[in-house]
Amino acid sequence: MVDDKANMRAMVRDYLSEENFRVLEAENGQQALALARQEKPDLILLDIMMPKMDGYEFLQAFRKEQSTPIILLTARLEETDKVLGLELGADDYVTKPFGLRELEARIRAVLRRTEATPSAEDVIQIGDVILDKASHQVRIVDRMVELTPSEFDLLAIFMSSPGRAFSRTDLLEKLQGTSFEGIARTIDYHVRNLRSKIEVDPSQPRYIETVFGVGYRFHRFS
Repeated sequence: MVDDKANMRAMVRDYLSEENFRVLEAENGQQALALARQEKPDLILLDIMMPKMDGYEFLQAFRKEQSTPIILLTARLEETDKVLGLELGADDYVTKPFGLRELEARIRAVLRRTEATPSAEDVIQIGDVILDKASHQVRIVDRMVELTPSEFDLLAIFMSSPGRAFSRTDLLEKLQGTSFEGIARTIDYHVRNLRSKIEVDPSQPRYIETVFGVGYRFHRFS
C-alpha cells in the first residue's frame, strides 16, 4: 500500500488485514521501490499524487524490473490521468473515495487472474507467438516478452479465439468484471502496449488487428 496519507494507509491496512491479507506500507515511490524489491509483493496499491516520487514515476521505474500487478488509487477524476497510468503499465484503477469492499473485490479479481489454475490448454501457439498460461510467459521465437498481468490476460483472450472480433466493452468486462467501473479506452492503451511488445512494426500490426467500428481481433493464420 503506497500512499503519503497515513490515515488512508491505516484504513486500508486494517480492513485488508481483517480479510487475511498481509499489508506492507510505503509513503512515497522511493520507499515503495525499495520495499517491493525486497519483499516481492503479490500486488501493489499505488497512489498517484505523492512527494519525492509520485505514482507515475514509480510505474516507469518499477515496470522496467517487474510485472507485479498494480492497482492505482487516484483522487483525480480526469480520464487522461487514469489513461496515463494504464499506459505506464498499471493493471486497474480505483477512484477515491472508494468503498473498501469494492477495493477488496478489485484486488481479488486481479489476483485470480494471476493465480489461475493451469488447464490442459495451457500453451497456445499462433504464428511465432507462444503463450504459456501455467508459467505466465510469452515467447516470440527465442525472445521472452515481459507483459503486465492485464496485458497477458488480454493476449490470452485474443489467442484463445483467433479470428474473433471483440468489442472494447467485451474485453473490458472479461478483464474487470461487469460490476466494475471502467472506460472502454482502457483497452486501447493495453492493446497499444501489447503491440509495442509483440509486433515487429506496431504501426502495421501483424497479430492484433483493428476491426473498425467493432474493436480488435487476433489474426487467424492459415
